[in-house]
Amino acid sequence: MLISEFARATNLPVDTIRFYIAKGLLKPDRSSKGGSNPYQMFRSEDVTAARMIRLQQTLGYSLGEILALNEEYRAGEHSPERTTEVLQSQIERLEERKAALDAALSFLRGKVDWIKAGKPDGAPRLEAYQC
Repeated sequence: MLISEFARATNLPVDTIRFYIAKGLLKPDRSSKGGSNPYQMFRSEDVTAARMIRLQQTLGYSLGEILALNEEYRAGEHSPERTTEVLQSQIERLEERKAALDAALSFLRGKVDWIKAGKPDGAPRLEAYQC
């Protein structure tokens, strides 16, 4: 499929797809059509790869980490042990982010309650929260 079809299939903007290609995250085939600027031809496997990239981003992976993991996968270096290691590491990172977000939410809720109470003495102080 051409890039416009691929964009529709993945629900990604064409600019994002081109960015992923430039970063090496997607590797479409080059067509003999298109003269000096050959068409990029995407396969159904590329749709799956694009969806995985978006999922990995949602899970907090950087594009560099996604590229490294995808290259590792393509090279066949994806044992159950390695997959478990990578996933466990990300779970730990997400747990840390969750704790920071929970602290930030507690601070904001305390601030709202303080404002609603007419701003009495003892305003919530950010230093009291581990954000």
